[in-house]
Amino acid sequence: MQKVKNAKESSDTMVEQMFKTGAHYGYSKTRRHPSVSSYIYTTKNRVDIIDLEKTSSMLDVASTFVKNLGAQNKTILFVGTKPEAKVTTEDGANSINMPYVTERWIGGTLSNFTEIKKRIIELENYQKDLASNNLDKYTKKERVVMAKKMEKLARYYTGLLGLKKAPDALFVVDAKSEHIAATEARKSGIPVIALVNSDSNIKGLDYPVVANDAGIPSIKFFVEAITKAYKEGQMSVPEKK
Repeated sequence: MQKVKNAKESSDTMVEQMFKTGAHYGYSKTRRHPSVSSYIYTTKNRVDIIDLEKTSSMLDVASTFVKNLGAQNKTILFVGTKPEAKVTTEDGANSINMPYVTERWIGGTLSNFTEIKKRIIELENYQKDLASNNLDKYTKKERVVMAKKMEKLARYYTGLLGLKKAPDALFVVDAKSEHIAATEARKSGIPVIALVNSDSNIKGLDYPVVANDAGIPSIKFFVEAITKAYKEGQMSVPEKK
């Protein structure tokens, strides 16, 4: 009985925290996707209000999955390319040493990772040469050309440095905006965890969490919830003696 009470109190606290970040704000009713209808609490002034009790349950399911990933030291690729999500996505990924994409999603990042990996390695090698002053073997003109090429590669691939194989899961902020990434993941058999608003189709997403995916405080709350779950998973692994 006490466990049930504690679970309810924990859920209530979670709902309160989400409410404070504005996680309950959906889009206008006219933009609502049918797949999220059961997650809408009410409509006020033509704006959908998301049922945070259900959001809390969805987050619990996603967090349990992420904890298991953390316990196994699996790799999650964080994706958030819209302006409101860029900084939070990068910070969240860096907090658990995970790869991220905050610029434009490069088609083939998952479906053709072999080619993407070549560019990652190319950037890594250039940065190593730069750090060890090994670029003297090139002419001045060659160095200028390389620098321009690497500047472009760095913009899109810096967050992927160190990624040696396709990730074990994808976490996206706004699955509608990141539909290409989500589609590639599904076709590649990679589970998708997604923060999605009322305008998104959640069918086909493995772990959708319906909430405000446009407000920075709300995005930050859910990104931190995912990274916290991963850390808890890591901590659950007994240290080898």
